[in-house]
Amino acid sequence: MPVDLRSDTVTRPDERMRSAMATAEVGDDVLDVDPTVRRLEERAADVLGVPAALWVPTGCMGNTIALTTHIQRGDSFLAVRDAHVINNELGTPAWLAGGMPQALPELTPEAVRAAALTAGPYYSMRTSLLCVENTHNAGGGTVLSPEAHALLVETARELGLAVHLDGARVWNAAVASGASPAELTAGVDTVQACLSKGLGAPMGSVVGGSVDFVAEARRIRKMLGGGVRQGGVVAAAGLVALERIEDLAVDHENARALADGLAELGWLVRAPETNIVLAEAPGMTVPAALERLTALKVLAGPMAGLVRFVTHRDVGKADIDEVLNRMRGMAWAGSSSTTARS
Repeated sequence: MPVDLRSDTVTRPDERMRSAMATAEVGDDVLDVDPTVRRLEERAADVLGVPAALWVPTGCMGNTIALTTHIQRGDSFLAVRDAHVINNELGTPAWLAGGMPQALPELTPEAVRAAALTAGPYYSMRTSLLCVENTHNAGGGTVLSPEAHALLVETARELGLAVHLDGARVWNAAVASGASPAELTAGVDTVQACLSKGLGAPMGSVVGGSVDFVAEARRIRKMLGGGVRQGGVVAAAGLVALERIEDLAVDHENARALADGLAELGWLVRAPETNIVLAEAPGMTVPAALERLTALKVLAGPMAGLVRFVTHRDVGKADIDEVLNRMRGMAWAGSSSTTARS
């Protein structure tokens, strides 16, 4: 049986979630309101600490809606190098929102100040938005602390920039840091958060901000084809998902166990902060390592020039032990090394 560690998006709804979906009260969410969608939006807004929220089919759509409201065509926006909005959303920030991405080498106030274009003649490009990602996917699920978040928001305000939080895994960041999700959204203009990753919903995200933003976001969602009629069927899964945020701590524990085991096998491993493990197979390219893992029925993926393993609610500690046992049965070059990268 394969152990699927490619992403936490492979999670499947369990019986409780399926039951909630099957019995959901529904309406036409485009014409007026679907009551279950509305309950999810109100609950998500409360958890995220924003005045209002809107359910959207995907996180990419949520980010696109937010960027479209913040960016005028020809503006630039700032995001850390390898951010999801730069590398993994097929150019929609430029194509649909009309913004030119400026990649920061690191997400710090100093880097923001150095890159922001806020003065110059009319024909100069201007920067209108800072896009923050927490956790940082390509960084290995790294967490931006509430203190670091607050400094970035303060810097953006000094420069006259709006702030969007791509919080696809903000739930993981909250559990790992001990902060509430609302503490990690403090001061932002908009936030997007996924329900379909570690929380286990089959689809859906929320995008939140002011009441006026959500009213405009509803219009843009419709323009993008995201107006779902009886959306309560999937929103019910999102309501169950929001009750399971604390369960993510188990995924984090399993990620640490996997990282320790990989290091014992000689892999160069970044110590995980949440549920993403980035590692380098000893003496082996990423494609070659993935081929070997697939032969062992261990499914992983590439990320930032490394092999990415993602733990999730459908993979338990016994599965992690099984993965490591399978890997011990194959020779890995340099397996005597136990070097780990922090």
